[in-house]
Amino acid sequence: MGISMNQLVRNIIVLLLFIVIGCKATAQKFTTHAVKEGETLESIAKQYKVTPYNILSYNKEIKQGDDVVPNTILVIPVGAKVSGIKADTVKGKAVPMVKEERPEQDEPIGFTTHRVRKRETLFGISQRYHITEEDIKKYNTELYSSLLKKGMKLKIPKYIRVKPDENAINEDDFETYTVAPKETRWSIAHKYGITIDSMLVLNPELSKNSSYLAERQELRMPKPLGRSIEEQETQLYISYTVPAKMNFYRLEKEFNVKSDEVVRLNPEIVEKGGLKEGMVIRLPEIKRDPGEVNTDNFIFYEVKPKQTEFSLTRKLGISYTDLLLLNPDLKEGLKAGMVLKLPKDQTGDFEVRNSLVLDKINLLDSINTMNRPKLVFMLPFRLNRLNLNDKESVIESIENRNSLKYSLGLYSGALIAIDSIAKLGISVDVKTYDNQLDQLKTKEILMRENLTDVSAIVGPLDLPSLKEVAVQASQYQVPVIAPIPANSDLSLNNVYFSYTSDEVLRERMLKYVKGKVSEENIIIIADENNQVVKDLILSRFPDAKIVEVKEEEKNIGINREKLATLLSEEFENWVFVETNNFKLISSVVSILNAFEDALLDPELSEVKVQVRMFTTNKNKAFDNEIISSTHLSNLHFTYPSVFREARNSAFFKAYSKRFGDIPDRYAVRGFDLTYDLLLKLAYKNNLMGVSKIIGETEYTGNKFSYEKDVTSGYFNQASYIMAIEDLTVVELKD
Repeated sequence: MGISMNQLVRNIIVLLLFIVIGCKATAQKFTTHAVKEGETLESIAKQYKVTPYNILSYNKEIKQGDDVVPNTILVIPVGAKVSGIKADTVKGKAVPMVKEERPEQDEPIGFTTHRVRKRETLFGISQRYHITEEDIKKYNTELYSSLLKKGMKLKIPKYIRVKPDENAINEDDFETYTVAPKETRWSIAHKYGITIDSMLVLNPELSKNSSYLAERQELRMPKPLGRSIEEQETQLYISYTVPAKMNFYRLEKEFNVKSDEVVRLNPEIVEKGGLKEGMVIRLPEIKRDPGEVNTDNFIFYEVKPKQTEFSLTRKLGISYTDLLLLNPDLKEGLKAGMVLKLPKDQTGDFEVRNSLVLDKINLLDSINTMNRPKLVFMLPFRLNRLNLNDKESVIESIENRNSLKYSLGLYSGALIAIDSIAKLGISVDVKTYDNQLDQLKTKEILMRENLTDVSAIVGPLDLPSLKEVAVQASQYQVPVIAPIPANSDLSLNNVYFSYTSDEVLRERMLKYVKGKVSEENIIIIADENNQVVKDLILSRFPDAKIVEVKEEEKNIGINREKLATLLSEEFENWVFVETNNFKLISSVVSILNAFEDALLDPELSEVKVQVRMFTTNKNKAFDNEIISSTHLSNLHFTYPSVFREARNSAFFKAYSKRFGDIPDRYAVRGFDLTYDLLLKLAYKNNLMGVSKIIGETEYTGNKFSYEKDVTSGYFNQASYIMAIEDLTVVELKD
């Protein structure tokens, strides 16, 4: 499909706008240098008329005093100026260094060791020990070049500031507490019998402006005083007869006891050469925690400040008497931060996500015009490869380069979102960079961009550059919105994967079918590369029938006669087709279409067969031009999707007015993603905080419902169920 002149004009306008913005954002120019054999930091600095310090400041991986390694790529600031410098040395040679005024500090009288806990910051540690961050770095020099990590042992200097032993803190009086799911500051403080203010003193890294606590976050808490004899608990044991084929692994799973503990309690196991059938052993009785969270039967709501019994019961749709039966602690009064238990099927003025009740918030009605979000876009336009004076070459580049097509669409939609939010009274600061699909270029941009007050970064599209941005932005707790599919191995908690993963889409499809199926005849057609998917479908529908796929050197297909024996005349046939091979799809679709609304054997039955086709992953193969859209429509082809078709919206009108053309799906996504981001930042200029309290949002053609992964970032869980009916793609409701 060719590109119209309107599209060309649109793309050129976007490019020109980007160039203008990009030029305004450029304060320092850079070049790169590949180190050659025999070169030194001084010789390279002299070549570019800069100081060695200028080079060191933009290449953090090189430490002062190190030799530069051949083939290392250095970022060189062009025309950098240095003022207020002093002499230092690199390998015995004078090197200008920026002068840094520091007050004189007494030598430490000793040191203590601190093991870094999860989510601790250098600032928090320095506050705990009443020293500066620089004091810590001075005696832990690796912190000059690497980030703080959990488990790291730090050497903490001790200075004479008060009389010895005065105000001393005995670390033996404290313990590390790991935050459990759904716990709040109030509930933990209540458990330890201290105030929230005391908790903040013990954990200075906690924000004083919010009540946020991350699951598995580690806190410093006072050790509880020893219990009385009456309150002490005794471990109880049970006798257990070892059944056939029992092993230590299964014992551990069933009784939550380690194998070495089993052997310690039952030394005869070693004497008899292992676990034997019929052996009677002693095992610790499993203790049931009465406060254990049961998400199978209940959902949970955290009480907000200033809520009353009346407002709470009205919101939750439950009487206070019933609420009291489920939550006896309410007898002591309603308190902000309390976590209340509700029946699983409870409905009211709220949304539920992962068993947590979220308040419904209308973002349009909740924006704060005092907020001024600052966005940074990093997209691979690669303007250095475009000749804007040659329209034909520009058209060819757009047609042949998917990254450019996606970037232009995404960015043009984002511009409409920025215009739309401005009409609501929100000013947005925007910087746009062309990262050229290159990690080195991305690194160069990050060197000159101050991320301190950035609200969010959108992009880049390539994984290496995305990792680079995420790592740098994580130091400032800046969210990074990834427009690419969520199949990355990134484990940083500041990344928002806006593109719903294939695994989530597959689960959505199976859940949809599970909720609709009654007596339908389910059949699975999966090629060799999708056997895992076949097994997953079978686990949900054990009675499903399997049609074998025959794969030869040049041909792939199924046996039509075999399929005919599996089809049902009595019930509708629901057929899952799982493959990435367009030839197989084309063949299967043709065969299924021939069976649809036809007689299997006119001599034996006059009942027509009904066939409906599904897939859990509508990949590019399903869009191949040789596959008949008419056949797919006849089969009511149903699939999960991150996108829905949308026309005649306010966005379409605004886009057409500005660019003279209708937006493609990339532009729709760019608008939805950016508009969602800006509305949340306009509500509260803290995306990570907003993500905890905002449920699913939906716009022109995309949904967003970000959920935090325990070990990683935020992943979009939202999707659509789509079907082709009467040659039109329609959305199906659950």
